[in-house]
Amino acid sequence: MKGRARSVPVLMYHHVSSSPGMITVSPEHFGAQMAYLERAGYRTLGSQQLSAYLAGEPVPAKSVVLTFDDGYLDNWVHAHPVLQRHGFTALCFLVTSWPRDGEVRPNASSAVNLTELPRLLNHREGELAIRSGRADEAILRWSEIDAMRVAGTFEFHSHTHTHERWDLITPNRDEKRARLTDDLIAARQMLEARLGDVSDHLCWPQGYYDEDYQQIALDAGFRNFYTCHTGANESDHGRALTAGRSINRLEVRDRPASWLASRLWVHSRPALSRAYLRIKR
Repeated sequence: MKGRARSVPVLMYHHVSSSPGMITVSPEHFGAQMAYLERAGYRTLGSQQLSAYLAGEPVPAKSVVLTFDDGYLDNWVHAHPVLQRHGFTALCFLVTSWPRDGEVRPNASSAVNLTELPRLLNHREGELAIRSGRADEAILRWSEIDAMRVAGTFEFHSHTHTHERWDLITPNRDEKRARLTDDLIAARQMLEARLGDVSDHLCWPQGYYDEDYQQIALDAGFRNFYTCHTGANESDHGRALTAGRSINRLEVRDRPASWLASRLWVHSRPALSRAYLRIKR
């Protein structure tokens, strides 16, 4: 192995879409970012490889993890074809009550022209569609999820069943704990029924967690927790996962590949990453 990673940056995406909005990267910038990763010699890690690295196994110096939250339709339309072209894999965290059944829709590699592509909602429009029972307009279908898995471009993991912040909408701690328990169990059951298995990787909805969330998630069988905290991810050299493992992520902006290159350079160096974050704060 030519060099070992001192840190593995984990990138956080939501939308890759031509519909501008919050937490959205344009197809042009996403394509340029992935082209840079390939040109610079990066390799993408899957969830098992990331877990093994964090437990002490070495990985190549230029290793990176790509993650996508929520499971938006544009991940199929625009992100999947680019990942397939570059031979990359990504992790998608599904809110398991949102996907619907139906035929596979056209994407950027299958459509003859852009007019065949499905209309992509921006983030705000997507939120409204989901709340009004029209999640199919914004979210991946199970058929598309299956196609992405077969192609090897995406793994799928839990982002809970409802994406609710139970700490905000329940009247007391006992109710919060009970509703979160049901939520995580429902997500596991759905993933097992639809995909045949479920991993121990969980992404916190809206990036929120507290001691109750952590304990209930551990009791439900999760061990690797994806946060919205920026920073390096260093190996813990076999530390027992009795309290789980929190994974830092870098939110990717709608910026050129040079922007991403500079962030990867910083956050692949743990000491530099810590110093950068102290200065930024």
